[in-house]
Amino acid sequence: MKSPTPGGRGLTTRLKTAKKRTIGSQKWLERQLNDPYVRAAQQQGLRSRAAFKLLELDEKHKLLKPGLRIVDLGAAPGGWTQVVVQKGGSRVVALDLLPMDPLNGAIILQGDFQEPAAEQAVLAALDGPADLVLSDMAPNTTGHNATDHLRIIGLAELALDFALKVLAPGGGFVAKVFQGGTEKGLLDLLKRNFSQVKHGKPPASRKDSAELYVVATGFRGR
Repeated sequence: MKSPTPGGRGLTTRLKTAKKRTIGSQKWLERQLNDPYVRAAQQQGLRSRAAFKLLELDEKHKLLKPGLRIVDLGAAPGGWTQVVVQKGGSRVVALDLLPMDPLNGAIILQGDFQEPAAEQAVLAALDGPADLVLSDMAPNTTGHNATDHLRIIGLAELALDFALKVLAPGGGFVAKVFQGGTEKGLLDLLKRNFSQVKHGKPPASRKDSAELYVVATGFRGR
């Protein structure tokens, strides 16, 4: 899997505005059609352009290795899960509230990761503790930056709480946050539990997007 070259030459597609199409949906569709990562994902048979974000994070932080047990929270439609499987994860468990199409090499579960039953189902599917917990989850945005920031930090905190329960010593955790950094409480918790904590914005993240990723490695153990 190769990342596209966003700066490369290409045709720009413009759409005629349909009467029933809103300006917002018009802009979204034009952006999708002109996005080199969307085109590359389609050409390479990937389920979403988000796959390139994980590939780029892995290239920088060396997260994915053959034989790892990995949990992908909020996995649908499966772009990150697909990458993990192709990188040689030995036990890959994908969990989402939404249904997800089957993927060879992955165990797909549907449910709320905050529920104890989901945690137990993940551990049973892993057949042991996880080496890496991934979360590309984001709440629905309101357009109010402060509110959206608090919402995604809250979601990252919940994902971290889940990770601390299922990770093996030395394991890692990756979660989406928004620009403005990670809240001090979350950052302090990460630093207490992991030997290294970094932020990163992979090239596949759109320039106009506020998303960042926190990457924590070297879990100290419970």
